[in-house]
Amino acid sequence: MPKLPLGLRILFILISSLIAGVLLLGAGLAGAALYLNAPPKERPLPRGNYAGAKLEEGGTILFEVREGESAKQVGRRLEQAGLIKNRLFWDMLSRFEKEYLKAGTYRLVIPASQTEIRSILVEGQQVLLRVTIPEGVTLKKAAAIMGQSGICNAEDFLLAAADRNIIQGYRIPGETMEGYLYPETYFFPGSFPAERVIRTMADTFFARVREIASESETLSPGELYDTVILASIVEREYRVADEAPIMAGVFYNRIKINMSLESCATVQYVITEIQGKPHPHVLYYADIEIKDPYNTYVYPGLPPGPISFPGRVALSAAFHPAQTDYLFFRLVDEAAGRHYFSKTLDAHIRAGALFVKG
Repeated sequence: MPKLPLGLRILFILISSLIAGVLLLGAGLAGAALYLNAPPKERPLPRGNYAGAKLEEGGTILFEVREGESAKQVGRRLEQAGLIKNRLFWDMLSRFEKEYLKAGTYRLVIPASQTEIRSILVEGQQVLLRVTIPEGVTLKKAAAIMGQSGICNAEDFLLAAADRNIIQGYRIPGETMEGYLYPETYFFPGSFPAERVIRTMADTFFARVREIASESETLSPGELYDTVILASIVEREYRVADEAPIMAGVFYNRIKINMSLESCATVQYVITEIQGKPHPHVLYYADIEIKDPYNTYVYPGLPPGPISFPGRVALSAAFHPAQTDYLFFRLVDEAAGRHYFSKTLDAHIRAGALFVKG
């Protein structure tokens, strides 16, 4: 085999060295990437809610990607929480992979590599938080429940519930969404926009009303509002479901003859929601004489707005009241929740304390 000229041999050596160097450099970079991508050796144990990460009882981590947060900011918090070794590799991944991280709360099974964590945050498979809004709660109490659940801030919830654009969009005559947010169990992502929470609950409310009373769609906004107000009162008065339509009938009978509704629930609303005092277990004369438009002992007719979130039983009762001649009812069996209904007022009805629903 002929000997190669010196120049070609030198060129061949240089090219071989260059290739070997590139291969060594590639192997080094690959090794560094594998090292940096691998999860930290020690299992992270963030206490409470540290850097947006929270350790669950089962050992998994709840991690929050905040609205408007950049990938670099997320990487910094992942590093602070001990979920990744080094955020510089995270920044490189974010630079080369153009898919955006989606805001929300995620469950991470650790240990997990950076590429695995990024894949979860990009796909947007969020953890849904369960929250139950009980029947008969008020707007303020529902806001507190939402805040405690981690779904949305309580103040943001109240602001969204008073948003004129939302209220007018649903053709509600009132100042807030009080009464128009359906009490039910919901599943929302953590840190969900309050406006979307309100709209979801309102959409559920109108869907349930259509199920309960198809004739509701023919009512004007004002007529529906009056029905919701009455349902909200019934919700706070009844204790046994079969008595709810009878109570609704009593209130309608009183309205027809321009008689005060004299609902203890409206007085309770004044005390707790307007005056901000503790929930009363009994009402006395001083309470029922409070001068406030929501006090139906003082002012005849319906109060200015709903006093609670009515559920299916109360809404059905308001749309389909029992046809009776009753004008009065009073609690006679607190343990069983039973009331006595009558056409006339006995002197002993006002003689004692008036019980209210807890």
